[in-house]
Amino acid sequence: MAQNAISVSMRKLEKTLKALANRRRLAILKYLKKNEEATVGEISGAIKLSYKATSQHIIILAGVDIVEREQRSLEAHYSLSKNQSDVVRRVISTL
Repeated sequence: MAQNAISVSMRKLEKTLKALANRRRLAILKYLKKNEEATVGEISGAIKLSYKATSQHIIILAGVDIVEREQRSLEAHYSLSKNQSDVVRRVISTL
């Protein structure tokens, strides 16, 4: 049983590290660190990436609980998750 828990924990860490191992996603995190929250359009304009590609990167970051989404009317606003792992917090602190 303990081995299975370690395996699950390692898989989660692997997914998190893979999500962080991309310069565009790091740029998104740096932008959100500075601005606290933003829409996909605001982020894509700031990091000079298409709306679609930015949205796909944000989906990956949200999938591992690095960013949170809040829907307001027709727009989704993204911010850094408050439930980040130590690994994620350390990476973001270096940005």
